[in-house]
Amino acid sequence: MKTSAVFSAVLSFVTLASTSSAASSSRTDLPSTFTPPQVFKNANLVHVISLEKNYVKENINVVIENIDKAPQQDYFLPFTADQISRLGGVEVKDRKDASAGPFGAEVVGVDPKSDLQYLRIRLPTPLKPSAQQTIGITFYFLKAYNPLPASIKQEDTQFLSYSFSAYCPSVYTTSKQKTEVKFPSATVPDFTKLPGSGEVKEFPQKQGSKLTYGPFDEKPAGALEPVQVRFEFNKPVTHVARLERDIEISHWGGNVAFEERYTMFHRGANLSSLFNRVKWAQSQYYQPATHALKEIKFPLRIGSADPYYTDVIGNVSTSRFRSNKREALLEIKPRYPLFGGWKYPFTIGWNSDAKNFLRTLSGNAYILNVPFLEGPKQPEGVEYEQVEVRVILPEGAENVKYSTTVPVSSITDADVVIHKTFLDTIGRTALVIKARNLVDDFRERELVVSYEVPLLASLRKPLIIFGSAVALFVATYILGSLDFRFSSK
Repeated sequence: MKTSAVFSAVLSFVTLASTSSAASSSRTDLPSTFTPPQVFKNANLVHVISLEKNYVKENINVVIENIDKAPQQDYFLPFTADQISRLGGVEVKDRKDASAGPFGAEVVGVDPKSDLQYLRIRLPTPLKPSAQQTIGITFYFLKAYNPLPASIKQEDTQFLSYSFSAYCPSVYTTSKQKTEVKFPSATVPDFTKLPGSGEVKEFPQKQGSKLTYGPFDEKPAGALEPVQVRFEFNKPVTHVARLERDIEISHWGGNVAFEERYTMFHRGANLSSLFNRVKWAQSQYYQPATHALKEIKFPLRIGSADPYYTDVIGNVSTSRFRSNKREALLEIKPRYPLFGGWKYPFTIGWNSDAKNFLRTLSGNAYILNVPFLEGPKQPEGVEYEQVEVRVILPEGAENVKYSTTVPVSSITDADVVIHKTFLDTIGRTALVIKARNLVDDFRERELVVSYEVPLLASLRKPLIIFGSAVALFVATYILGSLDFRFSSK
């Protein structure tokens, strides 16, 4: 961890109280009569949908134009209520000026019972009349696919289906647009066909593992064209329903202890018959492609040590840890291969030297820089529905602040609580951050925490241990000097 990176993160710190309140109010409700004002026009739009991993990643690159007579700053993007519940990782950037920003992004609703919700994007500066700005909007959908067929044999190939609109959903008129769909392979047996335009007789156009719908001429606000694709995805559809990540800092021990508790599911096709252990063992000799999850790899920070891997039964011995000057890799194998609809809860943990993450700013002030999310690194990707990160600081820590490069729209809550463990007196200060709908694209995003530990608080535990030991010896001495024998008189 470079010191310069730590200090640059400090500049973005805000007080925990304001951050917590902002996170807890990430949704804003508007009047039920609200409709986005028609102040923008999409001059040109390219919608890229990536189905290459077991979550959907969408990029909307659009040239927006202010067609109103006054400067405008709020741009709205429509979603259904179901999409909003699965939406995460929203990030907005200026495609031509990387230094422009920050862009605000928050979910707004017009009616809790309505199926139409909005994502409000606030431009860094109001866009002047007739001016244009090119923005890139990136977001993710979790639990997006449906296996088709829903049940297959153990050795069969898995196919998934996904439904979307060939026209990018928008509350504004779009002059020109196209939608590109990227797949993990060129095997796309089924997809909706649409009438072409100009020299193109039929959409989509297929090039390798990519389909292109469009370009389309001007479409009015709210225009939709439902389409569906079915493609080969003979890989695990790994879904983490809940991840609890603990990061415990010890000043006296000079150690940072990590522990992660996973509740993992496979959201792919179910087995159409009972699992055959013999057939599975035989197939492992020639390693065929399979949609079962049989191995998970965790790249850790260099210098990590003392890993462990347990589940609800106990310690699991089917793991391997490789550590050297270039890497630290933990490879685990579940007790059983995971097929569609199966669940596997497990826990991993490891230790690391505190000097890799912790710096002293001045006197009793400290700053910690750790990854917000580590987790598995799989070719097919991993999605996280609920994430709780708990940073357990030394006893007596105060003035806690944090900053993270994870999208603010994914943070749902942040608070400071008291965590009690062995040899504690008043309990340790713990920063608890909750997030939702994250993906492994956010691995290694930083979480920077600053805090202070007063001298008296840092000495409290050793003084209590010393005092307890002295009291024990004094009590032992006093008890040893007493005569409990019965008198002979």
